[in-house]
Amino acid sequence: MPTPCLCTNLRLATRRVSAIYDTALEPLGVNIAQYFLLRTLGDHQPLSLTELGRHVELDRSTIGRNARVLERLGFVSSGRGDNDQREAQVSLTGLGAALVQQALPVWEECQQGLVSRLGADKVEALSALLSMA
Repeated sequence: MPTPCLCTNLRLATRRVSAIYDTALEPLGVNIAQYFLLRTLGDHQPLSLTELGRHVELDRSTIGRNARVLERLGFVSSGRGDNDQREAQVSLTGLGAALVQQALPVWEECQQGLVSRLGADKVEALSALLSMA
């Protein structure tokens, strides 16, 4: 019998957890990845695409594609950086800021639901394990 693959098991678990958040956020028109980007941007804006990528640990091209989607939805605006005109910079729009506030209780309910399902001890152990990775 082959050894269970930790990577595969983590990917499957991540997909299941993401689906819980995605289903809850769907009525607001975003998924958990988009909400995470919007929240991160709201906490640190304005940010260059490179800086946003560093905050969420994604490469610049992935961030660029996601930012364009969020811009088409009206949640972010983009322009050129003050210090470096070559670098695109993004900020939340009023609509984006409102969405983050509207989605916060939905996100918190998902969090609490998962904590209830897993138990506080397991959540704490999981957080400790993941912070080592």
